[in-house]
Amino acid sequence: MKTFTRIMGGAMLALAMASPAYGQDAALAETVAANAANDSFIFSTLLFLIGGFLVMWMAAGFAMLEAGMVRSKNVSMQCLKNIMLYSVAGLMFWAVGYDILYTDVTKYFGSWSWADKSFGYDWPAAGASKGGVYSVASDWFFQMVFCATTASIVSGTVAERVKFWPFVLFVAVLTGILYPITASWEWG
Repeated sequence: MKTFTRIMGGAMLALAMASPAYGQDAALAETVAANAANDSFIFSTLLFLIGGFLVMWMAAGFAMLEAGMVRSKNVSMQCLKNIMLYSVAGLMFWAVGYDILYTDVTKYFGSWSWADKSFGYDWPAAGASKGGVYSVASDWFFQMVFCATTASIVSGTVAERVKFWPFVLFVAVLTGILYPITASWEWG
């Protein structure tokens, strides 16, 4: 009787494993794997955006701190400098800085020949990914707000000490050239 039960149990197990539903499970597993890669892309991109928004709100806090630390006659100028620095930082980081950050810096500064220079980052199509992990646009935003934050820190340091137009020029050089070169350095 024990032998019969073992044989029948083995036969039932073999039939259960050979059922047509097993093929559906393989298709389901492929779908789950594809969705997991897509979910990873979405959540990584969202993480970059949330982090960027938090840093951007931090810059608003810097602006309020600076407005509270200057004399009342200079409050509007200090707030104007903080709004201006985000505008200039965004434009300079988009035009030159992101390219310097993620490509070979010698393209701009490595030789005396300007014949092989091609300015501007070669932007991928909208929604494109950085190696399939996250969106390039979300990475640009995340890097840009940190770049603008460096200028915001300097803005508070030189409050009431530097005139508007020299500060605009400084922000353009800092966010377009100096910060991206420093951020592109690799330790190792």
